[in-house]
Amino acid sequence: MKDLYYGDNLEVLRESIKDESVDLIYLDPPFNSKRGYNLLFKSPDGHESNAQITAFDDSWHWNAQAEHEFNEILHQKNTDVAEMMQALRKFLGENDMMAYLTMMCNRLLELHRVLKPTGSLYLHCDPTASHYLKIVLDSVFGKENFRNEIIWKRTNAHNMHVKGWARSNDTILFYSKTNDFLWIQLYSEYSDAQLKRYKPDEKGRLYTGQDLTMSGNVKRNFEWRGTKPPENRDGLFR
Repeated sequence: MKDLYYGDNLEVLRESIKDESVDLIYLDPPFNSKRGYNLLFKSPDGHESNAQITAFDDSWHWNAQAEHEFNEILHQKNTDVAEMMQALRKFLGENDMMAYLTMMCNRLLELHRVLKPTGSLYLHCDPTASHYLKIVLDSVFGKENFRNEIIWKRTNAHNMHVKGWARSNDTILFYSKTNDFLWIQLYSEYSDAQLKRYKPDEKGRLYTGQDLTMSGNVKRNFEWRGTKPPENRDGLFR
């Protein structure tokens, strides 16, 4: 049995979803893009119709509703979130971005509540507010439960009519509720292109002779198959 809910997800979460009942959350919220989005209808022959309905307006404003939701944040039990949102409001002011973050924060608090201790959350966003959303997520889930930032390259095409670097990627922020999150590692066969990068050692085992630049805090000072780790500015191997 699968349930499909229609309506404001904040109301649905509060009224219909039990505590610690969800294994996995993928969140693809509005990006505060300042755009309106329509549902496009097609005629029976497949052609686009002029009749459209506005699905939602991805533009947020500081108003009475934003003030109400912000007040809810201040009076919930996670004091770290309350303090962080007050700091963001002091920094950003009462503007569109703060209204958007307030909307997101209230829903992230509810999503944290319904997520199981073994659960994970993936939040899809873009550069419009990803840096602020990560701060909000750190306060809701705890900075120690940030697992990874996944960069999703949207397209190979770039708009050359804009000044500056083209925005060609989105971000997926990966958080868990605890350190005991469920992770199932998936494996697939190596492609022919990948296998061409490897060569057999003296025992027939495949390896690739790339540089030793694995990130981490361990200082390495050794040579492996003729390759040494590069030195940093302090003369230490990394």
